Amino acid sequence: TNKSRYEQKYNKIYLPNLLFGMGNPLLDICAVVDKDFLDKYSLKPNDQILADDKHKALFDELVKKFKVEYHAGGATQNSIKIAQWMIQEPHNIGTFFGCIGKDNFGKILKEKAQEAHVDAHYYEQDEEPTGTCAACITGDNRSLVANLAAANCYKRDKHLDLEENWKLVEKAKVYYIAGFFLTVSVESILKVAKHASETNKLFCLNLSAPFISQFFKDNLMQVMPYVDVLFGNETEAATFAKEQEFETKDIKEIAKKAQALPKVNKKRERIVVFTQGKDETTVVHSGKVETFPVLKIDPKDIVDTNGAGDAFVGGFLSQLVQEKPLDHCVKAAHYAAYVVIQRAGCNFPEKPDFK
Repeated sequence: TNKSRYEQKYNKIYLPNLLFGMGNPLLDICAVVDKDFLDKYSLKPNDQILADDKHKALFDELVKKFKVEYHAGGATQNSIKIAQWMIQEPHNIGTFFGCIGKDNFGKILKEKAQEAHVDAHYYEQDEEPTGTCAACITGDNRSLVANLAAANCYKRDKHLDLEENWKLVEKAKVYYIAGFFLTVSVESILKVAKHASETNKLFCLNLSAPFISQFFKDNLMQVMPYVDVLFGNETEAATFAKEQEFETKDIKEIAKKAQALPKVNKKRERIVVFTQGKDETTVVHSGKVETFPVLKIDPKDIVDTNGAGDAFVGGFLSQLVQEKPLDHCVKAAHYAAYVVIQRAGCNFPEKPDFK
């Protein structure tokens, strides 16, 4: 009688904190820019990079010169937020860990997480300000420049290891971490990944950006044996293949080779999911390759592709948590991405229209 009607309907599947994410919480500063701006800061139209010294002025110039919008961002946090939106109720299906500063941007991130009904537990420190990400949009491309700042200060011993926090990790059945976090705290990722593997739960990772496969290869490959579901887009897949010397540029072959990499938990076969923008999504599981067409959209309805990949993952996770079949997970992923690219930032209407 005390159970909500959702719990009665779905029995145990719908417990809070069933989905766990850990990553870089960033405040996105989004603006439509021009080619001159990209050229000035040597940015590719469609890329994700970490800010270095030459990008320091970029953030100020973006705010001064263009009309900017602020959105709560960070890849993993976006995906958890989307998964919650797709599920709707109960709230707090997803837990999120990451590091922020004790400042106004940090306060905004906390408020936005609450509004999205995500159970965010931030490690708050005052040595570094809350991280930001400049999303420089031209046409249907987006160039992301992340200034991690506080996000880079996440510490396993200061947060993840604390008893009350680790209890939240243990409550989850599905774990998702974007590859971006490999630059921050590989020891935190490994602790979560090993827990998932030992308890036969699902650990999901995203290749996230070409630079991860190139410059954080060791960290990535330390985590790979624990990965049950690997996500990536066509550019990330190509870079990963090159760095791993797969000697193929064919996305299906790359997916097959990634699927066959060594894996610790033998009870589950790895699933590899590669998106290709408007082209079909490639999925490899139990030795077979399947492709799924995306939802057709008129290019003039595309407002902003920033967040499309995060939304895809969020849609996928929303069904994975409910133990739905793989094709249904992909269908939900395509739906979420389709909604998000028609809006600015990783945003969505009040309710999904997904069956």
